[in-house]
Amino acid sequence: MIGSRTIHAQGTSPELREVLDQCVTAMAQLDADLNFQWLNPALAELLGAGILRWQGASLEVIEPGSSAIVEAARRALVDQQVVVLRQVEIRSSVDSELAGDIAFTPLAGQRLLVEIHPRSTPNERPSPALSESLRGFAHEVKNPLAGVRGAAQLLARRVQAEELRELAELIIGESDRLTALADRLLGTRGKPRLVRLNVHEMLERVALLIAAEAGAPQVRRDYDPSLPSAVGDGDRLYQLVLNLARNAVEAGARKLTLRTRVEFGVRLGERLRRIALRIDVIDDGCGVPSEIAASLYQPLVSGRPNGSGLGLALAREIAAEHGGELRHSSRPGATSFTLLLPLELSA
Repeated sequence: MIGSRTIHAQGTSPELREVLDQCVTAMAQLDADLNFQWLNPALAELLGAGILRWQGASLEVIEPGSSAIVEAARRALVDQQVVVLRQVEIRSSVDSELAGDIAFTPLAGQRLLVEIHPRSTPNERPSPALSESLRGFAHEVKNPLAGVRGAAQLLARRVQAEELRELAELIIGESDRLTALADRLLGTRGKPRLVRLNVHEMLERVALLIAAEAGAPQVRRDYDPSLPSAVGDGDRLYQLVLNLARNAVEAGARKLTLRTRVEFGVRLGERLRRIALRIDVIDDGCGVPSEIAASLYQPLVSGRPNGSGLGLALAREIAAEHGGELRHSSRPGATSFTLLLPLELSA
């Protein structure tokens, strides 16, 4: 174990230093040349050496072979905005490597605050029960999907009405997307493919698919037109929101509201985010049964006799992959699921 002494940087108040000493989040401060000015005990312990080992050291010492970390730090200094790297390799003092997320936040005087979050907490990794359940589901669903796709292709060739051909193409597209999802679940889980995306276009895809289902509820849009573009894996986020919307339909909803907002000062996990994207899926269905409320996001837990219990478990995992959270509030006639995603990812 390391001691409690911290290397202090000029311009850092004693009050702030005391807070950082007590933080469980691994943090450090870099100067304009990307050298460590100080680091807190949590980071020194994570990197496997005493605090003095890192005084004046370059950021490059924790970078195992590539320049992604240093380039991200330089970009944060030049652009004066938060830059986040997901699932990067970080070298410790004993030349071993660990995977983690690293964030650079600009400070006054051309300095940077560094935060490192190792990818080892239960909330960031799928539970064994969830992983096995999803793999079993993926294996069972591939053959029926192939049949659905083939039937939709035949239908698209034979129908004359443009509207019917569009619906057939929608079925084909959804089959291909779900097949790709099944392939990812059966293989090694890859990292999310982060790209800039228009959240409202994604929600419109959800609305279109829900409207095509039997007994579809009335869909109401309540979008914030000033919402900035987000960064995420479009297919996975679409799957998340679609799962929420389908749950609402199966709960007997007659009205479904898709709402977007920007939230400020939101705590996601251990971090307080300056700005976050909020997506609400609100319905007037029967609500979450009280007997499963505490275990709602666990795999194989469902409020319906024929439910798989995988939709919300997968949704929560996708939210965690993006550094976000999934929350809910529910009573009969008013159920709301809220997805919160850090907008700093777009930096």
